[in-house]
Amino acid sequence: MKTSLDHLDKLIAFPTVSRDSNLELIAYIRDFLAGLGVVTTLVENEDGRKANLWATIGPEEVPGIVLSGHTDVVPVEGQAWSSDPFRLEQRNGNYYGRGTADMKGFIACCLRAAEMAARTKLHTPISLAFSYDEEIGCVGVRRLLDLLKVAPVKPRLCVVGEPTLMQAVTAHKGKLGFRVTAHGLEAHSSLAPIGVNAIYMASDLIGAIRAIQKEIAETGLRDGDYEVAYTTLHVGKVQGGEVMNIVPNRCSFDFEIRYLPEEDANAIVSRIKAAAENIAEGYRGVFAEARFGFMDLQSYPAMNTPVDSEAVKFVHALTGGNSTGKITFGTEGGLFQQALGTPAVVCGPGNIAVAHKPDEHVSEAQLAQCDLMLERLVVKLST
Repeated sequence: MKTSLDHLDKLIAFPTVSRDSNLELIAYIRDFLAGLGVVTTLVENEDGRKANLWATIGPEEVPGIVLSGHTDVVPVEGQAWSSDPFRLEQRNGNYYGRGTADMKGFIACCLRAAEMAARTKLHTPISLAFSYDEEIGCVGVRRLLDLLKVAPVKPRLCVVGEPTLMQAVTAHKGKLGFRVTAHGLEAHSSLAPIGVNAIYMASDLIGAIRAIQKEIAETGLRDGDYEVAYTTLHVGKVQGGEVMNIVPNRCSFDFEIRYLPEEDANAIVSRIKAAAENIAEGYRGVFAEARFGFMDLQSYPAMNTPVDSEAVKFVHALTGGNSTGKITFGTEGGLFQQALGTPAVVCGPGNIAVAHKPDEHVSEAQLAQCDLMLERLVVKLST
């Protein structure tokens, strides 16, 4: 029987950065499962360069447990790694490599558990859902969920194996991301007043966003279980202008809203769009077509599973723990809840604090805890 470490060594060697294909990794998983007699379904992206994988072990007519993980990783360029990021290396009780924590360690444990499950008669199925392009906005899993929406039986529970140090996480914030483009009027800089400076327009709107953020931080909804207790607004990128002696007619910036599950994020977006219209109106005395355009960049819903739900009790029975947490980063769990009505709990090996960084790693102890959790799952669903 292959160990989780055997699988992790193979998975890390596939450089599945989100910009690149994940098909070689998916082929490895598909071939391994085929050797166990497990049928898999691939759901490809538009150009066929990437794919989700879905596989069910056990009776498909019964609502089962989904183990969900993403196969893509973030880039390594510009990071000072102590070893090859796409070659698993063991040092001091830790396994180093890109994706060890986020989240190929969990996928490796799932494959070990799949081999156990395939040799057991299950009364409740275990399904594997391995997706692409999670790191750029939970993109790939949506195609898989479209397929599951029309399935006659919906999953009973989804366990998303993002790194939580094996603690059961019941909630995370949602995210909306936008690109805003300010459209002004170009002019020679010596005649600046006859133009409309798009950088100034964008700066005015950024100021309005910061004012909304200040209000939310001071008087808005709060949840102290999160590291940042309130909904956050953040501008992360600005582009505008060509040369210094031209009044720029175009400036764009990207911003995001990471919102509490109880927050009406669309109301915040409406406030920002209203502020944009007011700002543009102030410039229309000089240029009647001054305006802002908004483009959706990425989004995923918040996740919020009641701590006293059967789903959480089920996961606690597997981990042996009784605590719960909430996280500020997003996962595919909210999409499972939104699309299928399937409750989700996030629980996986590793620490998010080392994810996306050089020398990302997962400890032997964390992999062992995840193996134990999934062993208990197989036993629980076969007795």
